Amino acid sequence: MSLKNKIRGVAFTISISMLASCGERMNQRSYQIMLKSLLNHSVPEMSIATARHDEHIVFIDAREKNEYEVSHIKNAVWVGYKNFDLQQIHNIDKSQKIVVYCSIGYRSEKIAEKLIKAGYNNVSNLYGGIFEWVNVGNQVYRLNEPTNEVHAYNRMWSKWLRKGKKIYN
Repeated sequence: MSLKNKIRGVAFTISISMLASCGERMNQRSYQIMLKSLLNHSVPEMSIATARHDEHIVFIDAREKNEYEVSHIKNAVWVGYKNFDLQQIHNIDKSQKIVVYCSIGYRSEKIAEKLIKAGYNNVSNLYGGIFEWVNVGNQVYRLNEPTNEVHAYNRMWSKWLRKGKKIYN
C-alpha cells in the first residue's frame, strides 16, 4: 500500500470515527463503510450469519498470540499474522472449508490470500472479524471456557467492538 493510500485510509478512519459518534445505527453503517474501504475484497468473504451455522468450518485466527489467548472463536486454530507459517496448518486438508478471522478482517484477508496461493481451495475471510462476531451476540472462548472478554487490538480500533469487555494487553 502506498503512502498516499495509507494517508487516505487514516483520513477516512478519522472521518468515520466522527460519524460513529452519531449513534448505534450510524455506528453500524460507519462500520460497514470502513470495512468496504479497508479490505481489498481479494478473497471470498463469509458473513457471520453463515459462518456460525456451519459446523464443518475450521476457523483460523490470524491475530497475534496475546489476542488469541484473551478470546477466540471456539476451537479456532491460531496462526498469527506477523510470523505466519504454513507449517502451522500442515494437517488441515487443502479442500477443507476454512474461515480466517482477525479483529475486523484486514489481517485475516492477507492470511487467506496466502492460503489460497498455497493451494487451499475453500478459504474465506470472516467479514467483520471477531469484533462483529461478538457484536451480533456470538460466544467467544478463553481456553475452553466462555468469556465476555475480547482483545480490542488498540484503543483506536476498539470503538468498533460494541459488546464484551475490552482487553488491551
